[in-house]
Amino acid sequence: MQTKTRVIVAGGGTAGWLTAYSLAKRLGKSLDITLIESDEIGTVGVGEATVPTMHRFHQFFGIEEREFMRATQATFKLGIVFDNWGAPGESYAHTFGEIGQSNWLVEFHQYWLEANANGFGGKLEDYCLELKAAEAGKFAKKVGDTPLTYAFHLNATAYAGFLRQKSEALGVRRVEGKIDEVVVDKETGNIAALKLDHERNLVGDFFVDCTGFRSLLLGDALNVEFEDWGHWLASDRAFAVQTESTESPSPYTRAIAHDIGWQWRIPLQTRTGNGLVYSSRFCSDDEARATLLNNVTGPTITEPRAIKFRTGRRVSAWHRNCVGIGLSSGFVEPLESTSIHLIDTALVRLMRLFPFAGAMAPLAEQFNQETQTEWEAVRDFIILHYKQTQRDDSEFWNFYRTMEIPDTLAHRIEMFRENGYVWPDQANLFRSHSWIQVMFGQGLFPKHTHGATRILPAESLKAELAKVATSVNQNVAKLPGHEEFIKQYCPAHG
Repeated sequence: MQTKTRVIVAGGGTAGWLTAYSLAKRLGKSLDITLIESDEIGTVGVGEATVPTMHRFHQFFGIEEREFMRATQATFKLGIVFDNWGAPGESYAHTFGEIGQSNWLVEFHQYWLEANANGFGGKLEDYCLELKAAEAGKFAKKVGDTPLTYAFHLNATAYAGFLRQKSEALGVRRVEGKIDEVVVDKETGNIAALKLDHERNLVGDFFVDCTGFRSLLLGDALNVEFEDWGHWLASDRAFAVQTESTESPSPYTRAIAHDIGWQWRIPLQTRTGNGLVYSSRFCSDDEARATLLNNVTGPTITEPRAIKFRTGRRVSAWHRNCVGIGLSSGFVEPLESTSIHLIDTALVRLMRLFPFAGAMAPLAEQFNQETQTEWEAVRDFIILHYKQTQRDDSEFWNFYRTMEIPDTLAHRIEMFRENGYVWPDQANLFRSHSWIQVMFGQGLFPKHTHGATRILPAESLKAELAKVATSVNQNVAKLPGHEEFIKQYCPAHG
């Protein structure tokens, strides 16, 4: 009988328990999984907004939506509303739905630009069901035969507890304790064991580093270099605080720009999550804390918690017999709610490439190559929001507006500015409709459009656009309110 591979997951929280649960659910018959977690070490626990890929991940791993939402006091999310990003007083939304109807030759926004040049066509948001539903505070999983594309707001601490319960039911063993030493084999360079307090020793074949920003295994023990992106994404601090809910939960996240940074507002069923992301280069901790507390709605129910971070990634997320999942492998600020998505995709990648037999190095090389491509695409999309600002009212925004950007992003911006082209990159989490909403929302419009948009007679184009806009409006009218739907579908426990 073949011996099971001994997998040691170092650290709990969302990353640790997602790792344990996913591996146990899909590979449990081949793995012996142990998770080490200390009750004395807190987790970051502020990754409370997600992207639509989480829905598919849950389906794949057998997590029932209503059960998950009740346990985590979750609400639905159709996108993010950005206030004051292009300029103070301006607002736009990046939502998850497709905009209009594109074809293989030309994206819908090109037809809309041609229509506007001819004096009709209205606003771009008139052609997106999710955007109009978000504006109206409405939600349902589908209207008629038309599904809505959605994500979630959730209580991250409750999510970890929910996953722990499911993991232990699948046979995952939890060991309480702190890691005192990572034992590295001097001959192979692999991790051999983790020494815990009270002189306990956990021996494993494969290790998953979920120790957060500390990166005890991948960073400290294996000395994997950290590629710092602080010259592009200057923020290195955040304060997080929870407040009482004072209004019905909106089906979207708010990202509110201030002169020293930006504030998130995430509505759950039972409370609201708030935070301020800022850079220590441009303001003090006291100023950031005060800015956050002066701009929350409702009484605070926790003390503001300080979080320090570095933006960037480990140059190898998989090194020797260790993979970093979550913050131990890198961090991009939560502007587009990508943290849990990057955990999920890393886990799927790990399971497809898991080293059951044969040489490990080629598997690690493939894992690292795919990880780099994914992380850099997310990085570029986040940088776009900052670079495309017109704000010149503070050191913070002047830095971003005038900075050099990665060549990959500069090329995307130039292509769009000149020709309106946004390629539908299937490997990129953010598809063309996401890039378009942010570019238009922050004042970047193309000088020219695709010639195919002028083949269709203007009257025919006008009629086609009107048909799409009418369909969107009719569907929005049929939707219930977001809170009304939640109360019927997934009211929180207790």
